[in-house]
Parts: sequence; structure tokens; C-alpha cells
Amino acid sequence: MPTILANFEVPLLERWAQPLGWHGYELAALLAIILIGGLCGMVGALVVGNRMAFFSDAMAHCAFAGISLGLIIWLAMGNTRNSEFLPTFLTIVMACFGALIGAGIAFVRERTALASDTVIGVFFAGALGFGAIVLEAFPKGRGFDVEKFLFGGPYTTQPFDLLLLAVLFLITGVIFIWRYNQFALASFNPSLARSRGVKAAANNFLFILLLALIVNFSISAVGVLLINALLVVPAATATNLAGNMRQMFRYTFGLSLLVGLLGLMLSASVRVQIGGEPRQFGVSGTIICLGVLLFALSMTWPTIRRRFAHLG
Repeated sequence: MPTILANFEVPLLERWAQPLGWHGYELAALLAIILIGGLCGMVGALVVGNRMAFFSDAMAHCAFAGISLGLIIWLAMGNTRNSEFLPTFLTIVMACFGALIGAGIAFVRERTALASDTVIGVFFAGALGFGAIVLEAFPKGRGFDVEKFLFGGPYTTQPFDLLLLAVLFLITGVIFIWRYNQFALASFNPSLARSRGVKAAANNFLFILLLALIVNFSISAVGVLLINALLVVPAATATNLAGNMRQMFRYTFGLSLLVGLLGLMLSASVRVQIGGEPRQFGVSGTIICLGVLLFALSMTWPTIRRRFAHLG
């Protein structure tokens, strides 16, 4: 842990958690869910509305290549794979690499006639191939747990991850207050955006960079599966419920926080007897399944709304 974060270690979380009767890792999980739910809630509506679900999934899996690159740089600097600083270093390199991949996708998409999914697929394949080459070269003692990367949950969140997420949450909030209307207009109607003097390409480029950072920093805290689900499922649910773009943004933000907090609570409190022992559900899986359940329920909303309108 860097020196500047010496006072942000787990004992501090333990002190904050004690008045609530919690452990430090439980408080860390709660904070991670609030921050990541808020981040995904802010960008999710634009991700779904702009048909970028595949992009967010590709960015998440391209993180393999970012970690591979970070490992190469770390070892080239003469460091060991067992250093306590390695996870922090890999997180930073992964996020920077993800931002570069996002910028590359935006650049190629603007300069060629290729469809967006084709461009994303090319970068996706290249990044995964590079990651597979390097990770296979260091199969043991590489200082990186691939299983945690894929299936990790909020209980494994580290204090440094929380600090990065908090900073990113503030930055994202400021950017959305400043440019959300331009983001929305550039995403849904580029021609109208240009006619009103909005630089559609610049706004799309900025949004892609922001999304890449959110995906990569969130991965280090909760894993690939959960971040992909929180980016897409609440926004898809909000699409079924909302009557306009503003409502969709608000519903997405609220649903992201709702499924995250409710899933965390259910995972912590519900036990199922399996093999004679009480078993706890995984947090990430609980949040994902709860989100999908709400999406399924939201599909009945238009019918219910029409019936009430008819009765009125």
C-alpha cells in the first residue's frame, strides 16, 4: 500500500465499522456497492441507449491484457511477483490500458466505415490474445488471481480500491452535471447534436474514456461478471419503466443502488441448508439474479399501465 494511504488501511475501516457492530470487510463491501452502483447508475442509461453493451463487456475482458502488460512492466523493473504493491500497480496499469483501448476504439470507429461491433470485436480479440500469451507465460506465483478477477465480490474490496472508486465517483458526477445533456444528444441523435453546435465525436470520445475507467477500476473491486451486469441490467429495466430519457437516467441510478444493496443484504442474511450445513449465497450472483428478476417483472409494466389507464 502506498505511503500516502497508510492511514486508510483496514484498521481504520474496523474502527468505523465497530459502532455498527460490523467487521471492516463488511463496511468495505457496503461502500463498494454504493460507489459502483452509483457509477453504473450514472452511465448505464447511456450504455444501453447507445447500444454499447458489447463495448462494456469487451472493455471488461480487455482488462486481462492490461494486467498482463502491468506484470511485464513490473518484472522488467526488477520487482518480485510477491510484492504487496503489485495489486495496486496492476490496477493502475489496467485502468490506463483500458482507457487507451477505449480511445483506440473511438478513433477507429470515427475514421472507418466499419460497424461499431466489428471494431470492438477486433480490439477485443487482440487484447484477449495478448493477455493469454503473457498470463500463460507466468502460470504460477504471478501475484494475480484470475478466479478472483472473474468472480470476485465486494467482500474482497481493498481500501485502495475504495479510494479510487470514490475519486472516480466525484469526477463522474462533475462531468455528468457539466455535459450530460450533450452526451445524451450526441448518443441518440448525432445529426441534431451537430446542428446545435454540439461536438458529437468529442463527447462520444470523452464518454468512452470515462466508461473505460469505470469498468476497469470497478473490476478490481467486484470482478468482471458483476460490473457487466450492473452496467446493462438496471438500465434495461429502466427502459421498460421510463417514459423519457430523464426518467430513464433516474430509474437506472435508483435501480443500480437498489439491486446492489438488496443483493448484499440478502446474501448476508439468507442461509440455505445444503449438505447439512447452512450455505451463504455469493454476493455477485445474488445481485445479478435480483437485477434480472426485476427486469423480468418490468416487462409486465406496460400491460399494467395500459389497464390502469383504461380503468381511469
